[in-house]
Amino acid sequence: MTGPTTIRDHSGPNIARKKRGARAKLRAMHSGDNTPRSAKLRRRLKRAPWALAAVSVAAGSLGSCAPGQTSDDVRGWSYQTNLKTNPNFTRVNAALLATSERMRKALAQEEGMRLTVYRDVAGYPTVGIGHLVRPEDGLKVGDRITREQAMAFLAQDLKTAEQAVVDVVGDLKLYQHEFDALVDLAYNVGEGTLSESESPDLNRAIALADYTGIAEELDYRFAGGRIAGGLVHRSERRAQIFLEANYADVRPG
Repeated sequence: MTGPTTIRDHSGPNIARKKRGARAKLRAMHSGDNTPRSAKLRRRLKRAPWALAAVSVAAGSLGSCAPGQTSDDVRGWSYQTNLKTNPNFTRVNAALLATSERMRKALAQEEGMRLTVYRDVAGYPTVGIGHLVRPEDGLKVGDRITREQAMAFLAQDLKTAEQAVVDVVGDLKLYQHEFDALVDLAYNVGEGTLSESESPDLNRAIALADYTGIAEELDYRFAGGRIAGGLVHRSERRAQIFLEANYADVRPG
């Protein structure tokens, strides 16, 4: 006696063929990255870093940074971040800004830290991180200060430079890196140099909201009536910060 009739399942080969066909389609899709459509998408994505940043923020973290940014700049950001009020992506009122940590590091690298009062290239008594000694400091060439005093001078001088920038730009909105570059200018040459009488072209560019024109006025290379190599490099770095948000040292090597 034979058992129950068994019906042979012929779907196996068909399923295998379908799977092979699906894998072939996937391979074709992956190998089609150079198609006009794929190339167009890549170009659009390359031109839209802010859109990528917004998508990343919406997902919970910022996976795409602006040019020149580092992970330190965006640590702690979350989906609550509003790119419309973030100075790394949107120009905002200068009064809302303070010198970034990257600018502080670049400034310290340019100035160095010296705890003994010396004369700078223009002959002015200087100490700490490029602090111009004032009568109220009670210091003279050869005197020593502590690291804590040097950092206190830095905080004080940055506050003065920041206010000078706020005063000169008025209602002109700035990115963080543009603000930083102008702070470096005020810190390096003195807040008075940004005035209308001392820097008419800079003030004219600000009045016209001519950001390229502002960048052209960040050049300051004379000390004591002569060109100083250190100031040349610093001016190049300052313009680089303003235009590209790139804080890297420009000196050869």
